[in-house]
Amino acid sequence: MQEKFDVIIIGSGLGGLVSANILAKEGKKVCVLEKNNQFGGNLQTFVRDKSIFDTGIHYIGGLDKGQNLYQYFKYLDIMDDLKLKRMDIDAYDVITFDDDEFEYPHAQGYDNFVKQLVKFFPEEKKGIQEYVDKVKDTCYRFPLYNLNEGDRYYGEDLLTLKAKDYINSIIKDPKLRAVLAGSNLLYAGDPEKTPFYVHALSVNSYMESAWRCIQGGSQIAKLLVKRFRALGGKIYKYQEVNKFNFEEDQLVSVSTTKGDTFYADNFVSNVDPKLTLQIVGKERFRKLYYKRIQNTESIISSFSLYIVFEKGTFPYINKNYYHTKTFDQVWTTQDYAEENWPEAYMFTTNEDLKNPGYAENLTSIAYMRFDEMEPWSHTFNTVAEKNDRGEDYEAFKQRKIEAYLKEIEKKYPNIRSCIKSIHTSTPLSYRDYIGCYEGSMYGFVKDADNPMKSFLSPRTRIPNLLFTGQGLNMHGVLGVTISAVVTCGELVGKEHLLQRIKDTLAEKELSES
Repeated sequence: MQEKFDVIIIGSGLGGLVSANILAKEGKKVCVLEKNNQFGGNLQTFVRDKSIFDTGIHYIGGLDKGQNLYQYFKYLDIMDDLKLKRMDIDAYDVITFDDDEFEYPHAQGYDNFVKQLVKFFPEEKKGIQEYVDKVKDTCYRFPLYNLNEGDRYYGEDLLTLKAKDYINSIIKDPKLRAVLAGSNLLYAGDPEKTPFYVHALSVNSYMESAWRCIQGGSQIAKLLVKRFRALGGKIYKYQEVNKFNFEEDQLVSVSTTKGDTFYADNFVSNVDPKLTLQIVGKERFRKLYYKRIQNTESIISSFSLYIVFEKGTFPYINKNYYHTKTFDQVWTTQDYAEENWPEAYMFTTNEDLKNPGYAENLTSIAYMRFDEMEPWSHTFNTVAEKNDRGEDYEAFKQRKIEAYLKEIEKKYPNIRSCIKSIHTSTPLSYRDYIGCYEGSMYGFVKDADNPMKSFLSPRTRIPNLLFTGQGLNMHGVLGVTISAVVTCGELVGKEHLLQRIKDTLAEKELSES
């Protein structure tokens, strides 16, 4: 007799793993299917020269006691086992520009955020305070952001206010405008489209508190897998779903490239919605629905540089740098000319635990359009399915490394002498490993002029197939965790689930007091 599950989850990214844990806690019989050799999606890490690199999670916000992600992780039984390092209180992020010696800080704590920036822009204290208040107010209006019941989004003014327009309306100094928007690589900010709520939800949790995961973000995935298995859940690697099977228009099972078939009552896809619909088959959906999702614009991809340092040569920096060549480019570096790439980048270091004060490695990320991958877009390469993309691809990466290093050298002229080895990932890496459309960093573009276009219901046109993950509402660790709560609420009841989370937190607090 073929084993049957209550829920099968396709993909073990954060959205899939959180959904799996929530449903298993609710007594459901759950199975997770993952195509790769490692669980975790963007939580995956990899090792080069015995040095651990993160693929997607470079720092996390909202993990101080009582803050929102802290509460979600506490409910999931992983908070107490995370190995974290708090980032610089007065400058967790630093915004810099060519030909400007100053380093403009984003500080932890709302009052401290204002205090640190006012040192550089004393005439703009009122505007900076107004900005911080607006960030707080915006986040408060998203109920699940604060573990409250209510509609997911409300108030058209919330969805249609553009980030650039709002910042410009309260700040006169053009440099300060750029500083407040300077970390927009966090959400791929677009001057004509990005709503202020996307900006606010992206930066607010770091303003509350900012943390590094010691030895990588994969610890989150490992803890979630461990808890899930302890709850009786089943999870499999190397099981890539390539077919959804129907009986009399009812979805009953999925098949994998290994030839296995898994049966369930409900199915949750943690795979990019565009790809999910393609695997299911367009004939299963209304033409308009299928077309809308396939035509929704995906956010740009990225190129990442991973540098392993020689021991004791490069200082550990307990903050992230967001650098743009000129302050008036902050919103437009996605539209780079290839000869000027990269026009902006972020970089972050990990401390050598055996050599405190020095960095073991550095990760730097810059935008890259998928069209640069065109010569190799037909190829596929992962640890689970190895293929060589050839000498031209390697030469392309070497050219990009050289251009990138020249930009970083402007800030750190001696960095080359510290380098042991350099590694890269391209939009193809993100596409192949993470399964996101054209390597998209953060799912769908959010457009303030057409706010509902990129909003997806967790329910699809197939009654027992649901979405979760960054394609659903917001990206990032907190956004994706909330997406899992939204999805699971559809299966077990929204009010019931939120009450369960609150009751669990209250019980934990009582037992720890």
